[in-house]
Amino acid sequence: MEKLRIVFMGTPDFAVATLAALIEQGHAVVGVVTAPDRPAGRGRKLQESAVKKYALEQQLKILQPTNLKNEVFLKELQSLEANLQIVVAFRMLPKVVWAMPKHGTFNLHASLLPNYRGAAPINWALINGETETGVSTFFIDDKIDTGEIILQEKTYIDKTDTAGTLHDKLMILGADLVLKTIVQIENGSIRKRKQKSTGELKTAHKIHKDTCQIDWKKSLQEIFNHIRGLSPYPAAWTTLVNEDQNIFLKIYGATKIEENHQFAIGSIISDKKELKIAVKNGFILPTEIQLPGKKRMKTSEVLNGLNLSKSAHVA
Repeated sequence: MEKLRIVFMGTPDFAVATLAALIEQGHAVVGVVTAPDRPAGRGRKLQESAVKKYALEQQLKILQPTNLKNEVFLKELQSLEANLQIVVAFRMLPKVVWAMPKHGTFNLHASLLPNYRGAAPINWALINGETETGVSTFFIDDKIDTGEIILQEKTYIDKTDTAGTLHDKLMILGADLVLKTIVQIENGSIRKRKQKSTGELKTAHKIHKDTCQIDWKKSLQEIFNHIRGLSPYPAAWTTLVNEDQNIFLKIYGATKIEENHQFAIGSIISDKKELKIAVKNGFILPTEIQLPGKKRMKTSEVLNGLNLSKSAHVA
């Protein structure tokens, strides 16, 4: 059995769990490719990616290319003599990179492919009200998330799951699936299957600010799913209209009440302890909100210092 020499490619926390699993299992990770340090925060200090921080702790070889076709980077990558590359939450690779190792390059994706190809599969599964999702490993090809599937693992989505809690579930499930995939590559038992390319497939395109705006005309369940599907990041938002003020309001958490009522859509009913927003067939009760320039707080705490007029509403 040929010993695997692995180059790992990833950037955020989601990828760290897989890299840590590889190290803990004693796999030879000969290099880590991650995003360049970027300025962040008010001081615009350079921030290292979560993967880089972990790789430094483990004293792993780190590459941070800005251009994946750069000749210096390609020569350095080639010099690592990897025979397998593993990608988790990185970026699209050029063929010169993904075709380099003998055993190819496989990717971990946080959905049951071919559904939810794209940048935000966890968010969209929740926004669309799915009751199950999962993780997939597949060999990278020249398109986005279309390569031959190696393994998949399903999991249920709880009614209380947010993007944050589902992220953590899939992060752990995904790390385990990567280890199972490696076993099959090592012992030559791998069975690939092509992805379905016909029929109606659900997509997971990148989340933009406009995507996050709440449409209060939608149903109670759709609005609830929208809020939890964007929590804790990037967060659903709305405009709070309070007399002559239009206030940008982020909503991180909410509960819902199914109830027939006569209030206009978007009306606010508040008693200083809770905030109820009238929608079709019920009310949305934000539990955690954020006002401009303030930190994220419990709604009851925000209401103590917020004078809402009787005509206050969301738009």
